[in-house]
Amino acid sequence: MLLAAVGLYGVMSYTVSQRTHEIGIRMALGARKADVLRLVVWQGMSLVTLGVVLGIVASVATTRLMSDLLFGVSATDPVVFGGIVALLATVALTANYVPARRATKVDPIVALRYE
Repeated sequence: MLLAAVGLYGVMSYTVSQRTHEIGIRMALGARKADVLRLVVWQGMSLVTLGVVLGIVASVATTRLMSDLLFGVSATDPVVFGGIVALLATVALTANYVPARRATKVDPIVALRYE
């Protein structure tokens, strides 16, 4: 989980740094900080949602292989799947929020002079 959080944070931080000029233009044209925050978090969480959906599909597909190794627990236990999805979503939201928050502090004038 720590590796996923650090990786997601790194990717989102890199993406925000690459989009500094664009974010500066958006803010210079009147975008509010909440709009920029929503944009960056939405981008990151859409990738996380895709990954979670693909992960659930892959894990359900491999339950037939794992069912012989589990004792006293169903291979498709909805509580476990729900808990893991909730935990991953919380970690991903936190890892997305920090770079998004930094993106809201971009000064439009500095960002426009960036390149």
